Amino acid sequence: MTAADSNPAAILAAEAEAAAKGAAPGGPAEQAGPRGRGPRARNTRAYLQYVAGKLGGALVSMFAVLVTSFFLFRLIPGDPVKQMTGGRRVSSEQLAAMRAEFGLDDPVWQQFTDYCGNVLTGDFGTSYQFHTPVMDKITEAIGPTLWLTGTAYVLYTVIGIWLGTRSAWRNGRIGDRFHTGLALTLYSVPSFWLGLLLIITFSVGAGPLPGLFPTGGMESGDESGFAYVMDVAHHMILPVITLVAVGYAQTLLVMRSSLLDEMGSDYLTTARAKGLRDDLVRRRHAVPNALLPTVTLMFVNLGTVVAGAILVETVFSWPGLGGLFYQALSVPDLPLVQGLFFVFATAVILMNTVADVIYPLLDPRVGR
Repeated sequence: MTAADSNPAAILAAEAEAAAKGAAPGGPAEQAGPRGRGPRARNTRAYLQYVAGKLGGALVSMFAVLVTSFFLFRLIPGDPVKQMTGGRRVSSEQLAAMRAEFGLDDPVWQQFTDYCGNVLTGDFGTSYQFHTPVMDKITEAIGPTLWLTGTAYVLYTVIGIWLGTRSAWRNGRIGDRFHTGLALTLYSVPSFWLGLLLIITFSVGAGPLPGLFPTGGMESGDESGFAYVMDVAHHMILPVITLVAVGYAQTLLVMRSSLLDEMGSDYLTTARAKGLRDDLVRRRHAVPNALLPTVTLMFVNLGTVVAGAILVETVFSWPGLGGLFYQALSVPDLPLVQGLFFVFATAVILMNTVADVIYPLLDPRVGR
């Protein structure tokens, strides 16, 4: 027995050195085990399992949307073939030929399997009323929708976060009570009713106030170049105001509530005790943590940018996906309705999934 073997301090030092090298205590030094067994690897594995679960849930949701979009709209009363005739007298043989052309005389189960197979290839069929592929109509209408709802999305997100932060930081003051009351009121107002009110007041004119904006549409039709851009912007003002008024209210309320929950945290008291100015405490510490629920809301709202605003576009006769969906429902144009419904729902599902995947990266407590 050596002196080191009889010295407890030497034994402990040897065991610590062996543990640092990956060897078993009291035994010979062995090659370090794979790095993939550490805490970081376990967290990565848990995150990947979390992401896989969310992606699986998104696929299940999309299949449920596929089934719903096919069967739900077949409950709408009315015969789409008779609607396509425009009320003209048509023989029963001609009606039967039209039903055979669009596959409406096939059994429902066969129509459904054909529909699922076509959707997997991006084919939603041919529109009954426009006699063009559904994807062509969607591609044609998605541009105006993105211009309208995208502009409104950027505005109400920035305004909502800014006002929500100021209201929470000045909780109980006159500005906070005013913004909170206004947000609650606008959040409760139906968007189509607010749009109609704006049209009556600022397009038609009320009393001595003349009409300042167009009643609907996207363009006047006789402009080009920079004048065309200004003409479209002029037509966008009222529908954008309608969307911003409702959207900013939701963002403001969520941001305000999140920041109020953070304001009582101990780390903010510590930051103040270190001598940080109040605006630095708010900007560097409170707001980044309070933004987590708002980020989720931002991605959910981003899905509605693609989905459009059906009621607002209909009220303002905006030639986007929302107005197209309303026209398709009035027939009913089943392929077009099904295609638009699937696109709307898929956009929302994808954005929700992206929010779920990103959220654990912002807050490690989620998905672990």
